[in-house]
Amino acid sequence: MSRLTEVGERENWRCWICDRPVDETISSNDSRGPTIDNINAATKGSKSKAGDERLAHLGCNTKRGAVKPVIPWPSELIVADQAVILTTVERLSRKGGREVVGRCMDRKDAQEAAEWLLDRISRLAPELALEFTIEQGGGQYMIALTAGRGR
Repeated sequence: MSRLTEVGERENWRCWICDRPVDETISSNDSRGPTIDNINAATKGSKSKAGDERLAHLGCNTKRGAVKPVIPWPSELIVADQAVILTTVERLSRKGGREVVGRCMDRKDAQEAAEWLLDRISRLAPELALEFTIEQGGGQYMIALTAGRGR
């Protein structure tokens, strides 16, 4: 089994950056083709360790080399003051604790956004155990993530 197939199967053939399916049959020279992204490679020649390799589309992986990737919130979710997802995940992974990640005008919107975010982060950082709370205050509902002890 090739390393690409191994990583692809582990990641369920989904790009860790855009969260869209990756077709393993597309040429790796095509921007939609599969590649292995070493997500923690800080310097040239550094060795990967387990968990550093993630599946990405060639286009997503190439663009990430020039700019930090942005994990977008879906436009159908009504959330104000949306946190930057990758920054939040990195900070909670490193320090633990609690962060407010957005606010909504009603509880239903906050619940939908929180559930989507937990699902998305579970694929982005499967080792990070998170819980959410929805707190009412000032006529709005704040979504907070709290880092747990691990899965």
